[in-house]
Amino acid sequence: MTRTLAVLSGIACLAFAGQAFARCEDHVPQPKPQNTFAQDVGREFDTILDDGWIEFAVYEDFPPWSYEEAGKPQGVDIEIGRLIAEDIGVEPRFRLVQADETLDADLRNYVWKGAIVGGRVSDVMLHVPYDSDLTCRIEQVVFTGQYAMEELAIAYAISAYPDGDAPTPAYFRYDTVAVENDSLSDFYLSSFGRGAASGTIRRFATTDQAVKALARGDTMAAMGPRAALEAGLGEDLGRDHKLHTPPYPGLVRKDWTIGVAVNHQHRDLGYAVDYAIEKALADGRIQAIFAAHGLTFLPPER
Repeated sequence: MTRTLAVLSGIACLAFAGQAFARCEDHVPQPKPQNTFAQDVGREFDTILDDGWIEFAVYEDFPPWSYEEAGKPQGVDIEIGRLIAEDIGVEPRFRLVQADETLDADLRNYVWKGAIVGGRVSDVMLHVPYDSDLTCRIEQVVFTGQYAMEELAIAYAISAYPDGDAPTPAYFRYDTVAVENDSLSDFYLSSFGRGAASGTIRRFATTDQAVKALARGDTMAAMGPRAALEAGLGEDLGRDHKLHTPPYPGLVRKDWTIGVAVNHQHRDLGYAVDYAIEKALADGRIQAIFAAHGLTFLPPER
């Protein structure tokens, strides 16, 4: 299961045009967490302060957000976790985790319950998409601390489009495009024009590999989350390649908010994390993290 798809799976039902519902209208209520058998999951905020450290769950092998390099965690989410820990006054620790089949499963495994075999939860999970409908469906989790937006974009080789006419999805009926396998980009292009682009799509295990294929000249374009495209192209962006966000016919949601998740039993921790992020947005520290990684910062909806 790819990290990108797991991250987006919670809002995938909102991505494509279809029947519209008012917020939570189609949700079947679950037993309220406060009305179920009491169980203590995770550490209380006071325990975190007393222990002097906080653990963040982050996705493994997920550049530029979180990955391991020379045995140490790196990436935008890692640095955001560090500034949260600094504001709270504790040491940051990072747990690089695998993505499961859905966002629901990831939140169950790492935030509110723990995996069935040998599982445990972390104090905070980073890079969790926020949508108001998720709060209806996953009541065991508090979604908070929105720190950025992400959007679907298309990167392309300047040499493939010398007239400056940037490609849109309709171009991929004929032009080759690299995508992450089973990602939102893959699903969208596979269904676009009733499968008109099916013969030109080149699929890779990650968006990073898709971008590398574009950089090698194996494809004319690549489609995926903006940050992954920008990170993959690096200095080539603006020199040999360009990136844009065209209209996506039939796609209701082309961008999404990124925040954090904490167990519903530890709302005081959620308040502290959200306040740390609010201050870091206000004084420009989060924007500086994106700039240091050569990424465009898109302000979150808070």
